[in-house]
Amino acid sequence: MTQLPDSGRVALVTGASRGIGYGIAEALVARGDRVCVTGRNEDTLKEAVEKLGADRVIGVAGKAHDEAHQAVAVERTMEAFGRIDFLANNAGTNPVYGLLADLDLGVARKVYETNVISALGFAQKTWHAWQKENGGAIVNVASIAGVAPSPFIGAYGISKAAMINLTAQLAAEMAPGVRVNSVAPAVVKTKFASALYEGREEEAAAAYPLKRLGVPEDIGGAAAFLLSDQAAWITGQNLVIDGGLFLQAGVG
Repeated sequence: MTQLPDSGRVALVTGASRGIGYGIAEALVARGDRVCVTGRNEDTLKEAVEKLGADRVIGVAGKAHDEAHQAVAVERTMEAFGRIDFLANNAGTNPVYGLLADLDLGVARKVYETNVISALGFAQKTWHAWQKENGGAIVNVASIAGVAPSPFIGAYGISKAAMINLTAQLAAEMAPGVRVNSVAPAVVKTKFASALYEGREEEAAAAYPLKRLGVPEDIGGAAAFLLSDQAAWITGQNLVIDGGLFLQAGVG
């Protein structure tokens, strides 16, 4: 078995039992970071921890918008590893598909609370637990739906636009010690996004100049870069990762 490096750094990755969050955690573990991953389903989270490597990864199950869960995740990470250099806010939801004119406002609140307020909560708690005094970096997972309107997922897009603005605001407030950036993926092949491509992947991919949809590793690698010393002079930025999709639309 190949011996992994040990960077001495620690990351907390939310919504990481599968999909993009798992891809981010996997990239961080591969470079030697120790990682706490969170997710709603305890069994799925345990499987993720085992695959990532229980010798350097812990899992904390809970709902991202629950402030008690946020506090426990940060506390458990500090207890296990003694520091939190990096935070990746990936937890999100998109429970509705349709027009904003018909959107249930209770659902809208749930989307905003899970996708935006939870990210702020984790950032606050990580800041006070470690980063305020010791520095670090944060990556927020947004979406191209937060950059330009996307049909029928308006509530999700609005929340991701807020995430991009949250990124810039935190970057301004947390500098110089903490860098804050976001990534904005197009469609990535995950269970979360399956309704956007399942049964018609070839047709969906045809809209992209690179002629394929994204995979979690595409986003994981970019996030790991932003959470590294190689990105030491990058903060407040939103990196669109879209296989060239916006080239077709003239956006960007």
